[in-house]
Amino acid sequence: MTISKAKQLLATQAGFGGGYNRNGAQLILAEIQREYGQAEVDNLIRDLELGRVFGFSVGSRFDFTNS
Repeated sequence: MTISKAKQLLATQAGFGGGYNRNGAQLILAEIQREYGQAEVDNLIRDLELGRVFGFSVGSRFDFTNS
């Protein structure tokens, strides 16, 4: 997924707010973290104000693995 596509999807999730959209945003951020690293995740959290919307903070890790 590109950063641009992630930003578009996250903006949609943030626009709706709520628990299900928070989970969707976490999955998107986990993919960005895996592909591009923590700095890009932090940029998205800041740029899209995901702290205000979902309570995410800069430095939050979104590691989802299939165990």
